[in-house]
Amino acid sequence: MTSGTSGAPGVSGAAPQDTAFWVEPDSAAALQAAEWRRQGHTSEALLMDRIGGRAQAVWLADERPGKRVRAVTEVAAAAGRVPVLVAYYIPHRDCGDYSGGGAASAMEYRLWIEEFAAAIGDRAAYVVVEPDAVAQEVAGCEMADAEERYALLAHAVDRLKARPNTKVYLDAGNTDWIPDEERLVTPLRQSGIAKADGFALNVSNYQTDTVSSEYGHRLADRIGGAKHFVVDSSRNGNGPYTGHGLTWCNPPGRALGTPPTTRTGDPALDAYLWIKRPGESDGTCRGGPRAGQWWPQYALGLASRALELSAPPSAPPSSPLSAPPSSPPSSPLSPPPSADKGRRP
Repeated sequence: MTSGTSGAPGVSGAAPQDTAFWVEPDSAAALQAAEWRRQGHTSEALLMDRIGGRAQAVWLADERPGKRVRAVTEVAAAAGRVPVLVAYYIPHRDCGDYSGGGAASAMEYRLWIEEFAAAIGDRAAYVVVEPDAVAQEVAGCEMADAEERYALLAHAVDRLKARPNTKVYLDAGNTDWIPDEERLVTPLRQSGIAKADGFALNVSNYQTDTVSSEYGHRLADRIGGAKHFVVDSSRNGNGPYTGHGLTWCNPPGRALGTPPTTRTGDPALDAYLWIKRPGESDGTCRGGPRAGQWWPQYALGLASRALELSAPPSAPPSSPLSAPPSSPPSSPLSPPPSADKGRRP
């Protein structure tokens, strides 16, 4: 996480090199670390600080997003920082899988996006638009109408980019899901990529920074218009899982990746972001709770394997939100589980 004062992010182009992203003071990871300290589990609390002390995206996945969006952006602005938000309410979300849900109709979604955008106001924010929505349609989602979905995404991009200080990134899946990036070009164009600042890659996945960056450059070249991109580096420290079973759902042995920063060394790569919140489950696989729920055992494993990652030097000043945290622990906090002390390759 870098320090400094953020520039106005509403203009497409390279992200400001001194963007300071907002750290949620009452995230599930921060609360977990505090509880373990009270219980005397100092070493585990220090590991959890690797997550709780860094900027993570705030996901908006339920009806009426305005109150939460407004609260987050106001608190972040007061701290001189920029929040990362995720719009995640598209109809037939996740094609009915672990994260199924979303708006009941196209009209409901349009109104939802209007409320989301209005709540940002003129405050700075990065917004990732609808993880999985385009790639899942390309891969095949029979329950969602492609023409309607792409039109809704284009509407979302248009309304969000109407805010003066909002950077907007349309999700484009990951290199393992749609290896031939050419298949994404037309759907992304139909989904409003021309008006967006760029696209997001590797959300909730484990592909490495290098692989994701190479893929991003290829996709940007095919889209045209010198589009930029961001990469979710939250859990890719050990790269993708190559064992048996679902490679994307709570895979064992993974690690935290590059901390959130706009200092990427690549003018087309605007930022590494922690879009997926480390420690939140991918779904009810491998013993995990339902998708999006806090899982301290998995979080501690991610943190303990990130051998080159230390806790942030200090947490930024911020006030707790009046709204509840976006991902509170699903059960009372408990003593720390044992962690697999794996090694980064």
